Amino acid sequence: MPGGRALPGAVGALCRAMPPRARLVPEALRRAKLDRPQATLDFWRLLYALLKQIHGGKWSEADAIDTQIRFVKSALWYQGYGRPELHRLPSDGSAGSRELLLAFSWLLHRISLLERLLARNRVRTGDETSVCMCEDDLSQSEQGTTEIAPEYGPEDRVDVRYLQWLNGRLRFQWRSLHAQHQEQCKLLHQIHLLTSGSHVDQILGHLSVTEMDLIRQPENYKQLVQLLELETMQLEAFLEWKQLEPVYWQWMETVLDNMAEEGNMCKPQDAHKEKSSLPKVTSCCPWADSLTGQINKLSRDLMALRDQLHELVTHRKSAWEEKPAERRRLISLQRQFPAGPCEPVLPRVRGLGKEVTSEVLELGDEAKSLGAHVKDGREGSPRALVVPSNEAVKARAEDLQREDFPATVRKIQEAVELKLLDLSNLCAPKKNKVHGLCRLVYRSKHSASKISFSRSVSKEPAPAVSATEVIRELQMREASLQRELKQLREECRQRLDEIAEGLDGVICISP
Repeated sequence: MPGGRALPGAVGALCRAMPPRARLVPEALRRAKLDRPQATLDFWRLLYALLKQIHGGKWSEADAIDTQIRFVKSALWYQGYGRPELHRLPSDGSAGSRELLLAFSWLLHRISLLERLLARNRVRTGDETSVCMCEDDLSQSEQGTTEIAPEYGPEDRVDVRYLQWLNGRLRFQWRSLHAQHQEQCKLLHQIHLLTSGSHVDQILGHLSVTEMDLIRQPENYKQLVQLLELETMQLEAFLEWKQLEPVYWQWMETVLDNMAEEGNMCKPQDAHKEKSSLPKVTSCCPWADSLTGQINKLSRDLMALRDQLHELVTHRKSAWEEKPAERRRLISLQRQFPAGPCEPVLPRVRGLGKEVTSEVLELGDEAKSLGAHVKDGREGSPRALVVPSNEAVKARAEDLQREDFPATVRKIQEAVELKLLDLSNLCAPKKNKVHGLCRLVYRSKHSASKISFSRSVSKEPAPAVSATEVIRELQMREASLQRELKQLREECRQRLDEIAEGLDGVICISP
């Protein structure tokens, strides 16, 4: 076999590059190639530990083997591994080591298993936070109206008061978590501010919580050094694995050849058995039917969207031929915003345009009504009102004096600016968004931004994003979610009104 001498080195580097609590001996891979049952349980435990770490769940080596096998099958199905031979393996772990070797190799190649594990289990010496600037698909308000509501029996009904209690408890816990997070941010800011200029790295300039703890308790450095040495050994093994990786895949080709030969011999005997066993794949994945239904619904929505786009293109072609002035305006818009990113978001663009127009009109009406009661808007304060003898105008003036009208105007103006910014971002070309863990770096007042999120620490300035940009992005997403929530509430009220119309002698009061 080509590269046979380098195969032990490749397999050994692969085993050393995996986390300490989820490692195999190289001999287990040789047994799995021969489909020996002695290696089956080792591979089930290996996949269970690796997939638990990938999904961020808690796990223990003392978990029952049938529980581990069910989780591995479900997680592999979720990752996209739908080989039926794996899902037909017995739940006691008595056979199927070669199938598990094939699934493990698929994970190595498909989801970059080692890279993800090294990134998740790395030693963190800096202060990090999770940043996500990816755009969510918020235009799914039609989903609640098109899906068929499940039918519940009398035994499945839940008291509404219990649901309200759960909602209140969840809101209280969320507020507590938010308050704790704010307190943590304040403490981090104080540490970064007070230790500014104390770090040897001029790009960072301040110490982290871990470094401050080492200064206060120097005896803890031994544990940190051990963790760093262990991580260094894993990284060295990973580099060795990347050099010898082609040898491993050549060896896996021989495993596939052996499986193909045995499959051709057993295919006539197992043809009828395969048909009866395939439906059992979903037994370990209760959400598989729901996922299939969502995929079918997405396909139908895409077909409907294609038809709508075709009608829109036809309508625009006719308008193009009829209106030369409109043609010039469309040319300028196409130069400013490319057609590709704009087409899928035309419904949202129209909705945002209507909302912005309504906000501006409301602001204009409010300004006009105030202008009639303001004595001198240029020289005096907007609160200086002339109170006529009319009782209605007098009451209105008193209300305006009690409330902070400039703050209200500022709030409406910020909402309009957010919607206009959201509208422009929908049509603008997509940018590379930051996603994942980033290190917090405090900047001085002379810098462009005080706090930034840096991907890495090096002598060269790393690509970073300022906290102001992240806050602005979160405000835009919050505004989009608020609009969607408002639309969903309106749809729920309409449905409740329709239900109430069919009930005789019942009075329903909308919340």
